[in-house]
Amino acid sequence: MAPVKGEYRRMRVCIVGGGIAGLACALSLQAAGFEPRVYEAARTVAAVGVGINLLPHAVRELFELGLEGELASIALPPQRLDYRTRLGELVWVEPLGRGAGYHWPQYSVHRGRLQMLLLTAVRERLGPGAVRTGLRFQRFEQTPDGVRAHFMDRSSGLPVVEEADVLVGADGIDSVVRSQLYPDEPLPKENGVHMWRGVAHHPHILGGRSIVVAGGTPGAKFVAYPIADPSTAGGDALMNWVLEVRHGPSGPPPGGPGRRVTAAEARAALSSWDLPWIDLAGLADRSPAILEYPMIDRDPLPRWSFGRITLLGDAAHPMFPMGMNGGSQSIVDTRVLAWCLTRDDNPVAALHRYDRMRRPAVNAVVLANRNLGPERIITLAEEPGNALHSGQAEKISTRYKRLGRATVSQVNTHSSWTVPAVAADVE
Repeated sequence: MAPVKGEYRRMRVCIVGGGIAGLACALSLQAAGFEPRVYEAARTVAAVGVGINLLPHAVRELFELGLEGELASIALPPQRLDYRTRLGELVWVEPLGRGAGYHWPQYSVHRGRLQMLLLTAVRERLGPGAVRTGLRFQRFEQTPDGVRAHFMDRSSGLPVVEEADVLVGADGIDSVVRSQLYPDEPLPKENGVHMWRGVAHHPHILGGRSIVVAGGTPGAKFVAYPIADPSTAGGDALMNWVLEVRHGPSGPPPGGPGRRVTAAEARAALSSWDLPWIDLAGLADRSPAILEYPMIDRDPLPRWSFGRITLLGDAAHPMFPMGMNGGSQSIVDTRVLAWCLTRDDNPVAALHRYDRMRRPAVNAVVLANRNLGPERIITLAEEPGNALHSGQAEKISTRYKRLGRATVSQVNTHSSWTVPAVAADVE
C-alpha cells in the first residue's frame, strides 16, 4: 500500500549517541517532521570538554533550526585567524565569519555548553523522554520493514530493545554502529602527535577576537582563542588552548578520557615558546585540568548507508583537527540527512541519497586534513628559504574551503536545507 501523503514524516528514527552530532540530528529531524529519539551510553549528559569552533556553514544550519539567540548567548564570534611563528611573529591573517563576507558568524564556544544548549532544545521540542541516557548500544538487526536496536541498561544490566524505521550511528570515533557495518576495520590511525588541551582564565589577547595558530609542523604547534568574555570589566576571559607534542604512545585508548598532564609538564613543554602577548606558564597553572589526546582519524569509508542504517559525524568521518572543520561538517550532515528523508517515501533510497550527497566531499576533507589542511600555510612559512606570500596563503585556504563546500559563495548562495512543515492530518 502506498504511503499516505506526509506519512513518511512520522518515521521513527533511532539516533545512537547523544553528543553534538546526535543532538543536532534530533533537532534537524524534528524540524522536518520526524519522530527521533536519542540513546546515550552515559548515565548523565554533563557540560564537559574544551573549546570548539563552529564555522559559518554550520552556524547557518543552527540559525535555521531557530537557535540564533541561544547560540549568541554562549559563544564568541572570532573576527580573525592569526597564523604566527613560535616567536609570535605574524605569518598571515585571515578574516573570519561576517568579516570575511559570510552572512553568518563563526563561533568559538565551550563544547560542553554547546552540548547542553542542544540537549535543552531537544527536550523542549521533543519532550523530556526524547533523550534516554544510560543505555549502551550493543547491536542492530534489520527487519523487512524496520530496524531493531539492542541496548544494555547500565543501571540494571538488563537488555533493552527499541524498534525504529531508521537507525543513525552518531556514536563517535569508536562507533559501535560503524564496527558492526565494518567488523574488520583496524583501529584509528595515529600520526604520532598528542594534543594537550586546557581551558584557563586569562586576559584577552590580540584584541579579544582572534584565533591564534602558532608554530609549524604537527607536534610543534600552539593554538589559543577565547570562548567566553570576562564576567566583569577588566577581568579575565576564558581561554581555550592546545599544545601539540610528540612522544611515544601513552594514555588510554582512542576515544576515551585523556591522560591528565600536570601543570609542571605543561610549563616545561611551553618554556621553549616565546609568544610575548600571552602568559603561557599562567595558562598551564590556571587550567583546572590539562588532558592529553592522541591525534587520530580513520580511513574514509566507501559507504555510510546500508539499508535502513547510516552514519554521521565522527562515526562517519573522524578527521585530524585541522581547519576547525570536524564538528561543523557533522552539523551539516544532520541537516542534509533530514532533507533527504523528506525527499523519498523509501527510507533506504533516502539514506543512499544522503550518502551520495555528503560522503565524497567530507571524505576529501578527511584526506586534506592528513595533509595539514589550511595549516600548510604555517608549515610552508617555517621551511628554510621559503618566503610565503599572501597570494599563496589565500590559495591554500580557499582550496581547502572549496573541498568542504564552505567558501563564502558556496555558503551564502546554496539553497536552504529547511523543509516545509507538514500540516496535521484532518480527520
